[in-house]
Amino acid sequence: MTRTTALPAHSQAEISTEIDALAAEGAADGHRGPQPRLDYAPYRSSLLRHPTKAPQQVDPEGIELWAPCFGERDVHALESDLTIQHAGEPVGERMVVTGRVLDGAGRPVRRQLVEVWQANAGGRYVHQRDQHPAALDPNFTGMGRCLTDDDGWYRFTTIKPGPYPWKNHRNAWRPAHIHFSLFGTEFTQRTITQMYFPGDQLVGLDPIISSITDPAARELLVADYDHDVTTHEWATGYRWDIVLTGTHRTPTEEEGA
Repeated sequence: MTRTTALPAHSQAEISTEIDALAAEGAADGHRGPQPRLDYAPYRSSLLRHPTKAPQQVDPEGIELWAPCFGERDVHALESDLTIQHAGEPVGERMVVTGRVLDGAGRPVRRQLVEVWQANAGGRYVHQRDQHPAALDPNFTGMGRCLTDDDGWYRFTTIKPGPYPWKNHRNAWRPAHIHFSLFGTEFTQRTITQMYFPGDQLVGLDPIISSITDPAARELLVADYDHDVTTHEWATGYRWDIVLTGTHRTPTEEEGA
């Protein structure tokens, strides 16, 4: 979930102008520096949220090096289906999201815990701080998890999330997205990122994804519609691979999003 407190009522046109200027600036310097950018003015609350001091190397505690160790006994197969967690059917477009978790050499990352959380079809999270005036769905909580298989595949059945307003500026709307978390083998390795949908016109207006000024890196966060994943009279299908290292790694929130 991404919400901000009330800020000066800058228009979308003003924000888009800033986004375009910073994109041109990034292209001029070859998109050097972190992607996403840590201090990104169109994303107004990044002024308060981004790091202001250089990171310091510390030794993790022993418990952080040995936990969590999730296995087949910890994650039930049904946890990957977000549409069957309640008594009735959730509202919205049923879909399957699947893909592979890979390292920088294209090798599968096996038995990796993948967690997702998202808004419902109306753009509402089940969270007390989310007071967006859209209906809560009593049959959709918006959270699930699974383990990757021996070839690095994950698979979720869910409902396509809706966009929602987030008060970054006047008439600011976040595009539809799903949050992903991967734990590695310990807490200190946790990675968080977001997946977006192809053809969403709100993506180009959004300061959060636009803080990745490199268009090629930004495209790594957009899933592909996959008709082979789509199921007859049941669910549409999307594929999104997550690359953890290397030059084509998936941008993550630890880098500033």
